[in-house]
Amino acid sequence: MLKKLTYLAIASLWINLTACQTTPQQNAATGDKEHQFTIFMAGDSTMSIKHKKDYPETGWGVPFATFFADDVGVENRAKNGRSTRTFVSEGRWQSILDELQAGDYVFIQFGHNDESIKKQERYTTPEEFKNNLLDFIADVRSKDANPILLSPVTRRYFDEEGKIKLTHPHSPKVVEAAEQSGVAFIDMDPITREYFTAMGDKLSALRFMHIPPNTHPNYPNGVRDDTHTNQLGAREIAQIVLAELREMQHPLVEHLRTPDPKHLKLKYYY
Repeated sequence: MLKKLTYLAIASLWINLTACQTTPQQNAATGDKEHQFTIFMAGDSTMSIKHKKDYPETGWGVPFATFFADDVGVENRAKNGRSTRTFVSEGRWQSILDELQAGDYVFIQFGHNDESIKKQERYTTPEEFKNNLLDFIADVRSKDANPILLSPVTRRYFDEEGKIKLTHPHSPKVVEAAEQSGVAFIDMDPITREYFTAMGDKLSALRFMHIPPNTHPNYPNGVRDDTHTNQLGAREIAQIVLAELREMQHPLVEHLRTPDPKHLKLKYYY
């Protein structure tokens, strides 16, 4: 619990969300990329970059991209509505493999759409889901690159006891894939369930797409969406991912952005 409460303190820090995605730094004379390596992100709407018409909906991959130094590239290829099945069938996974270089990293997070039984075009059985994840991991390793597997972020549905319900029946298969492959793994489903449960109903709602009518031009009739986060929720989830990477002493934490010296003079009071 102490670890989860630490996330609440992390959540108070503000990350600039004006950049939707990092852009490869170019050498002015040659136009060559100056990146040490690239971080690719494969997933669904909970991670993806959004069109302006959908704001303030924000995938956690958007603020996450701002955490890294300018010599690290970030390619967020996550897409709304995609499952492991459709990410492959549409050629999105192959597009990552075509660009993937030795030493790169690939974050892999699916589940929301693989579980959609009513949408058979995207649905995968639990075993198909697990096998697809194992294939992704093997593909990345075949390129001498580094996969990082994550279970899906929770949906925000509270039970009668004030705890967020388990809403991802496919999550155990992510755990199995991680154990079977020995991949770097962040179990985001239980972590985010505990995180938002600790906030309670009212505070956690401020992190999701809850907008009253006639307050935002993109949603004139309002919206109550307990699956997709706004900018605040996405930033906090990105910070949780970073905290987990730090705890496992992952090599990526050695490539974070150097703080502006003036920011080192600031302190958080609570």
